[in-house]
Amino acid sequence: MKVIVCGAGQVGFHIARQLSLENNDVTVVDRSPDLIRQISDNLDVNGIVGLASHPDILDKAAAEDADMLIAVTYADEVNMVACQVAHSIFEVPTKIARIRQQTYLNPLWAKLFSRDHMPIDHVISPEFEVARAVTRRLQVPGAFEMIPLADDKVKLLGVRCEEHCPLVNTPLRQLTQLFPDLNIVIIGLMRKDMAIVPTSEDQMLPGDEVYFVVDGEQVGRAMAAFGYEEKEARRLVIFGGGNIGQFLAQEIERDYDWVRTKIIESDSDRARSIAEKLEKTMVLQGDVLDPEILDEANVAETETVVAVTNDDETNILASLLAKRYGSKRAITLVNKGTYETLINPLGIDVTVSPRNITVSTILQHIRRGRIHSVHTLREDFGELIEAEALETSELVGKPLKEINLPGGVMLGAIVRGGEMICPGGSTVVEPKDRVILFAAAKVIRKVEKMFSVQLEYF
Repeated sequence: MKVIVCGAGQVGFHIARQLSLENNDVTVVDRSPDLIRQISDNLDVNGIVGLASHPDILDKAAAEDADMLIAVTYADEVNMVACQVAHSIFEVPTKIARIRQQTYLNPLWAKLFSRDHMPIDHVISPEFEVARAVTRRLQVPGAFEMIPLADDKVKLLGVRCEEHCPLVNTPLRQLTQLFPDLNIVIIGLMRKDMAIVPTSEDQMLPGDEVYFVVDGEQVGRAMAAFGYEEKEARRLVIFGGGNIGQFLAQEIERDYDWVRTKIIESDSDRARSIAEKLEKTMVLQGDVLDPEILDEANVAETETVVAVTNDDETNILASLLAKRYGSKRAITLVNKGTYETLINPLGIDVTVSPRNITVSTILQHIRRGRIHSVHTLREDFGELIEAEALETSELVGKPLKEINLPGGVMLGAIVRGGEMICPGGSTVVEPKDRVILFAAAKVIRKVEKMFSVQLEYF
């Protein structure tokens, strides 16, 4: 597949990286010679310096042969015009654009991106996606990741194994003996920044980050098995009243009206603006690092704080202050990948990466075939893939133990008739089953190559 990526920032770099690793023909366009030099030096891609919305630049990128254009520059208008030019002049079949300015996304102007006006096939709003990701994490206290799958019949959860976790030092094969009625499959471990696709003989150790899929109705039992029995937060403080903070508060007002929410925003005009848009949320104007403001917000009695200002350092420091004041849990937005390895030792419970969330959302639209969702769990770890098995699939009609899956691939769940099945060696996949699998980063290309025709997963 030939793909043009417009924008060589963090999101553009990681999309280009992922696609090039999978042997796609990738061209990256950016007006910054330094960014193009950096991406050309580090990735097996073509780099072109220029404005992505200019026809001559897209012509230079061979847009007439492109299968897809992904526009993720910092300017919404450049992204939109690049898609328009790609459609009108070069007839590029699929156009994806990142749009940040919320006025463009107002439902009143929904027809703006239709095929007859500005033809963009998929519009990605990072702020909306991040707010949704934070809301998901709020639903399961103790989990640093939560992704609903198969119409919420299955959930992927990520938890950290503490010293008190009842399951540490227990071989995974014994889980079914310990919890015979619990539909749970461990699909991945992160141990000291090393990704592990576990076997039945592996054990979970203190400090491990564990990813597992579980029946959607058994989340509470699964979390209790790992030693987490906290209740959902009823008091929440949001640090930062930007788009993410506002969207998060609006979602909570709409779907979780029992939660008492406060927002701290430093800019007085912005604080006044969001206060007018929110009905039940208390808005405080002040510095999230000011002890007096934290006292006024009663952070000490708050179950969860969510730090989503535009500054990583402020988010980290405010989260640490809140924890010191007595808040039980901190969810922290971090843009810079270099900070991710520092967060856990500091005591911050959950980190949210806008870059990873945006990349996952875009990848979901890139994969071809009967795919329902794709989620990048973390950088260089792998992807969680949900897809429908077809009659022509070699996965269908025979026991899983007779199927030769590549190393680094693990089936997590099969959903049939609205029920989750934990896959075992004798399990037989049937046509139209919803299959949830994990593929380590190093074997995603093998998975695509193996299943592209039979399963049409990608």
